Amino acid sequence: MSVEMPRAQVAERDVRGLSGWPVLGGVIAVLVVGFVLIGTGANGGSGVAAGVGIALVIIAALVLPGLTAVAPGQARVVQLLGRYAGTVRTDGLRWVNPLTTRRRISTRIRNHETDVAKVNDADGNPIEMAAVVVWQVEDTAKAVFEVDDFVQFVAIQTETAVRHIAGSYPYDAHGDELLSLRENADEITGKLSEEITERVASAGVRVIESRITRLSYAPEIAQAMLRRQQAGAVVSARQRIVDGAVGMVESALTRLADSDVVDLDEERRAAMVSNLLVVLCGDRDAQPVVNTGSLYQ
Repeated sequence: MSVEMPRAQVAERDVRGLSGWPVLGGVIAVLVVGFVLIGTGANGGSGVAAGVGIALVIIAALVLPGLTAVAPGQARVVQLLGRYAGTVRTDGLRWVNPLTTRRRISTRIRNHETDVAKVNDADGNPIEMAAVVVWQVEDTAKAVFEVDDFVQFVAIQTETAVRHIAGSYPYDAHGDELLSLRENADEITGKLSEEITERVASAGVRVIESRITRLSYAPEIAQAMLRRQQAGAVVSARQRIVDGAVGMVESALTRLADSDVVDLDEERRAAMVSNLLVVLCGDRDAQPVVNTGSLYQ
């Protein structure tokens, strides 16, 4: 089932900025000149020099807040008077409009592991399931403006997807045409990644990988289901033993007939088949019986 999420109203774009180092050097130079002029005016110089010095200091003070340090693996979302102006992704010291506000967003790869969710599978059996998802912010504008808290949003949507997947498939398969949580882990993981991707795409998040970390029956039915699995394994093993024994008996009778070792009527052939099947299919060693009479006694 496809997840219909609202269409995003904003998308990331680069903001125009300058390298911060030349701006920082210019601000320092302007401050030095301004303080020199102020000192000159205070020591008997002209009032014009002091006024110019004060103006230079004010200009430097206005320009300086525009300097923004961007660390690797981070971005800065820039807003001007509440309007999205762009995103700074270039790491290092950058300079943007000092009237803007800049919000730090991590673009590093993150892990989120869900709590163990207790849900009913497609057959109604209570199971416990947990998963881990590896994700990364791909669109910083969507992450900031489309949801209130994108980290919490990813956590909630991941848990929702885990619960939905757990309830859509049985724990054990009942036929080759059905997927099961236990026997088709790769296919189920792929479907889980697709659903999480659809759910968090509107928040500008890219899902790198997801894996099921815990999958088991709930404690109240775990023992009963274990016995059922053991019974199924015993039946499967017995089926293979019987198939092999029938083939061996058929081969033995065919070779005896082809070699003319002994000529058996239908009754003795049935008796030999019965004895061979008992020997081959029994779970205990057969006890040999020596017949000192004829074949028919």
